[in-house]
This record gives sequence, C-alpha cells and structure tokens, in this order.
Amino acid sequence: MSESKINTNAEAPPGYAGEGFFATKLSDVVGMARANSLWPLPFATSCCGIEFMATMASHYDVARFGSERMSFSPRQADMLLVMGTIAKKMAPILRQVYEQMAEPRWVISVGACACSGGIFDTYSVLQGIDKVIPVDVYVPGCPPRPEQILDGIMRLQDMVRTESVRRRSSPEYTELLASYNIK
Repeated sequence: MSESKINTNAEAPPGYAGEGFFATKLSDVVGMARANSLWPLPFATSCCGIEFMATMASHYDVARFGSERMSFSPRQADMLLVMGTIAKKMAPILRQVYEQMAEPRWVISVGACACSGGIFDTYSVLQGIDKVIPVDVYVPGCPPRPEQILDGIMRLQDMVRTESVRRRSSPEYTELLASYNIK
C-alpha cells in the first residue's frame, strides 16, 4: 500500500500515555477502528451512482477515509450507500440487502431521490428510503457533488467514532428496528 493511502492523521483517543504504554477505553479504540475502516456497499440506481464513481476515483480518493474496499456482498459490508431513485417494487430488495448486512451497519442516503423521492412524486417511486430502512446520514443534492458524498462519509465516521459499543443491543435500537419490522 502506498504511503498516500495510509491515514497517519488519525488522532489517538483520550487516554493515559507513559513511557512505553498507552491506556484508554476499549469503546474508544473500537470506535476509532470502526470509523476508519467502513466498507461501503453501493446500491446505485441512477445518476447519483455516477457521482459516487467519481468519488471513488483518484481525484477525490475515498481511500483516505478507509473506505476503499468496495463490498458487493451485503455480508461483507457495514456501510450501505443508497443512491438514486428507488421504485416501490425495489423497496423489498433494498430491505433484504439491509437485513443481510451484519451488525453494526450504517446507511447513507445519497441524493434527493433516495432522501425524499426527488422530483418523482408519483405512485411508483418510494418517497424516501427511510420508509423502508433506518437512515443514519442524508446527503442532499440532485445529484450531490463528490465533496458532499465525502462529507456524508465523514459525518458517518464521526457518528461511528462516538457510538457506544453497546448501542446495538440497547432497547432503543431494538425499538427502532421493531418500528421497521426488522428483527
């Protein structure tokens, strides 16, 4: 791996440093590791997917954020990026992909169509993917620029970095999934 791809700017979590040792909380280390190694699963259906391709290219280089490994299997991904128009017929497939992802899993809704149905206020278009699966970060735009997608990934990294290790087994999280009929 080239040196330009190694993130040497990751700050150590708060802790106690001495000569030859560093002590901190396990949850801080786990949060830092998770935040800097999010494996994206692109679910692109239209023009926002093209912007994501530009984000993955060398000019914007999403590898700087530890997300260079694309997963095209839900079981190997922990960050779902939904980009583009989602038809109501596609909603069950999107939900199935989400359910096949292992915990912890996070979702970024990219573009106006995925966030709110966009300009397609019709009977056949899902008016926001949050009707089917929970969303952690919304990236607005039609289509959003690669910088906006990178900003969404960085916002998700901040959330992941500070998330409690026990959040996914909390009653609140279980209740959130139950509100979507996800077990």
